[in-house]
Amino acid sequence: MSTSITTREPRLDRERLIRELVPPPRFDTERFSTYRPDPAQPSQAAAVQRLEEYAAWLAGPAGNGAGGGRGRWWRRGNNRQQAPKGVYLDGGFGVGKTHLLASLWHAAPEPKAFGTFVELTNLVGALGFSETVTALQGYRLLCIDEFELDDPGDTVLMATLLTRLSESGVGLAATSNTLPGALGEGRFAAEDFLREIQALADRFEVVTVDGEDYRHRGLAPSPPPLSDEEVAARVSEAGGLCDRFDDVTAHLAKVHPSRYHALLDGVTSVGWQGVRPVSDQMVALRLVVLADRLYDNDIPVFASGHPLGELFTPELMKGGYRKKYFRAVSRLTALAREGVGEVAHGMG
Repeated sequence: MSTSITTREPRLDRERLIRELVPPPRFDTERFSTYRPDPAQPSQAAAVQRLEEYAAWLAGPAGNGAGGGRGRWWRRGNNRQQAPKGVYLDGGFGVGKTHLLASLWHAAPEPKAFGTFVELTNLVGALGFSETVTALQGYRLLCIDEFELDDPGDTVLMATLLTRLSESGVGLAATSNTLPGALGEGRFAAEDFLREIQALADRFEVVTVDGEDYRHRGLAPSPPPLSDEEVAARVSEAGGLCDRFDDVTAHLAKVHPSRYHALLDGVTSVGWQGVRPVSDQMVALRLVVLADRLYDNDIPVFASGHPLGELFTPELMKGGYRKKYFRAVSRLTALAREGVGEVAHGMG
């Protein structure tokens, strides 16, 4: 296996994109029973109950319309009723929303799909809109993790896609750090797309999940950076990939984000030497996607240079994509702690 990420150039595999619409390895074994609600945050236990009810509904006669005979489950007589709303988990970072979404997926009947918002938009880009609708419209459930609108094209695309899927009988569930009606704020002229944003909001029942970031409960903000030599030694021991940080960001620009999952095939750890704050928004957004894939696959991160908590400049952390950047920092910091043997106690 190569020892540098810059030598990896994965090819697009359309069948793989569909096949991998399942919860990431980190959440393979997670279920409602393994979620540990914080007694001080009653909304967490309430969210579990609501999702268990939704899973039971999907498995029952009323939710049995997707696939064969799809679309009939919200009809009564000759009067067509509105399709039942999906469930939208709204909350901060590290409160276990992805854990809950994966638990719902595991509890729901087949066929079903699970993907991040970015993975789904990439799927449409790879397959085309019509083929994506055809591929997904027979599913009982579509789970969308980290739902967010980054540009006008995404807004129109996802509003149309979810409308088509919902009307064909697909149950919907999503997680986000932003309420549906506020999607897109600070990123583009969202007021010009209020109709599409409202159409998305109307598809969901909002379930709030309050709490603090379990990944960092009782732990120091970030492990201190290693030296370049320590990074190389740690990664060499684990048989991972070690690169200069600037080389990583340059290589990501050459690989479509839909291939970042394949970029990490077989990787046991990554090392970044010379980490420095990123100020370019496009570079930063690519790093967000990579951070999500690293976290999904539970790949430890070893880093030198600036602390990972300083990965994005203050200007970016105050901008329209700040929630994405905070999530990436939270996840990368957790992976860095795992690399040095620290473990966050919480929902897992």
